[in-house]
Amino acid sequence: MTTRKPQKTAPRIARVAKGKKPQYFSDPAIDKLLWMTVTLMEELSVTRDRLDTVERLLAKKRVLKANEVDLWRPDPKSALQRDTRRKAFVDRMMRSVHAELDEVMRSTHRGAEDDPVAAVES
Repeated sequence: MTTRKPQKTAPRIARVAKGKKPQYFSDPAIDKLLWMTVTLMEELSVTRDRLDTVERLLAKKRVLKANEVDLWRPDPKSALQRDTRRKAFVDRMMRSVHAELDEVMRSTHRGAEDDPVAAVES
């Protein structure tokens, strides 16, 4: 009698890099655009692969006509799911911009707690 060993699953690692990001260009804004573009390229590549798979499977099984995809409209639940997914995507794309904005806002408001008028004016 053989006993099966339980399969070990790899621990899930957070996808947040620690430490300072390398800077490749003299202007940090260009680096941010580079990271946003690379992220967009990754997302688009995965999406195209998945779409290609679905289209090939549907064509092979003769499930849909080509124009049915173009004519389909989402129901409210599907529309909400798409909106949620789209928001998460935009948040990922704009992560570096938001981080910089947060840093600027923190540095702008330092010391403002000592001066209530300055906190309200800014």
